[in-house]
Amino acid sequence: MAHDDGKKRDVRRKYVVERQSLGTLALLVGVPESTLRRWKRDARDAGDDWDAARAATTLAGEGRDALIAGVIDDYVIQHQATIDDLKVKSDIAPGEKAKILASLADSFNKTISAAGRLSPQISQLGVAMKVLELLGDYIAQQHPEHVMAFVEIIEPFGETLQDTLK
Repeated sequence: MAHDDGKKRDVRRKYVVERQSLGTLALLVGVPESTLRRWKRDARDAGDDWDAARAATTLAGEGRDALIAGVIDDYVIQHQATIDDLKVKSDIAPGEKAKILASLADSFNKTISAAGRLSPQISQLGVAMKVLELLGDYIAQQHPEHVMAFVEIIEPFGETLQDTLK
């Protein structure tokens, strides 16, 4: 079955710029993954290396920032899952839990610091998020009657904050 050039260009763009996998793209566009691999190979043979373009896009700016943000998102999910596990595990001694938490805190700080050096926008967002976290803690301790209002305001503000720092 022949596919139009527009579909091939769309797959290439999503692979290169959005960093989607060929497996995901096959499902999205309804084309077998083997066909996408052939398109990619044919393009390379014709001088258009999708992997090289993908790497260049990643290093060129917004792709890099998206990649770093994705790594941070993945790290934070794993970090939170570990903390959640620690909360329910009763067979870990308190001293051992403290060591694990200290190690997690250290790796979190190192991860965020490294990301900030690679992407100033992520660093700015990290500072902003820390300030909001401290404000939330302050409100919870000093003005607990206002916590729900703070949460109601802060969630949509987070989107505004991210858009501002782009």
